Amino acid sequence: MWEAQFGDFVNGAQTITDEFISSAEQKWAQSSSVVLLLPHGYEGQGPDHSSARVERFLQLCAEDNMIAAMPSTPASYFHLLRRQAYDRPRRPLVVFTPKSMLRMSQATSHADDLTSGSFHEIIDDPVVTPEDVTKVLLCAGKVYYDLRATRESLGDTSTAIVRLEQLYPLDAEAFTSILNHYPEASVAWVQEEPENQGAWSYLSRVTATLIDRPLSVVSRPASASPASGSARIHTAQQEALLSQAFRR
Repeated sequence: MWEAQFGDFVNGAQTITDEFISSAEQKWAQSSSVVLLLPHGYEGQGPDHSSARVERFLQLCAEDNMIAAMPSTPASYFHLLRRQAYDRPRRPLVVFTPKSMLRMSQATSHADDLTSGSFHEIIDDPVVTPEDVTKVLLCAGKVYYDLRATRESLGDTSTAIVRLEQLYPLDAEAFTSILNHYPEASVAWVQEEPENQGAWSYLSRVTATLIDRPLSVVSRPASASPASGSARIHTAQQEALLSQAFRR
């Protein structure tokens, strides 16, 4: 396992990633279970804390060559690593997660969640009534907790929040099965990254044949920088993003 202090530190290892990790089997006929732990999140700490380049790793994914994940709970993270240790054939694993979730009281798991169960690539909303849902928000990682808090503050009972714990490979069967729970609902992908970054370009492509309705995006505006260096601008952008997510 290799961990970057912040996700942007992986930039210095880009040649290793391209030459040996993403294409190990194609180029060298070698398999690897290496795990890249890349802290990545939008916490108002500036662009260098938000630049693990999710979009670039997803561009490197094809033919089941790597796994890209954004677990949202300690139990999900534990079972992901446990699966990685046993999984065959061996493939590299890239994990994106913000440091703030280490201190987040909502992002906790009971001991039973760790000692039993398994990794779930997609987690459906456990609290909504499907018949009442008119909008489904797809998301990954920390933004789930921001969306959940906003939903509670609004008293919204018609919005479901579905978590993609694993971005690649996408579990197409589970994805379509969960969306079928909400046949009349609109669907939006919510990400904290700017529109030209993050998982949006990847998901808009791979879900095109899986969704029988339009998939919209809720994100920061397209940007040359991964994030703003101003805490004030960061807060304003985050508030606008959460407001847009629940707008009908």
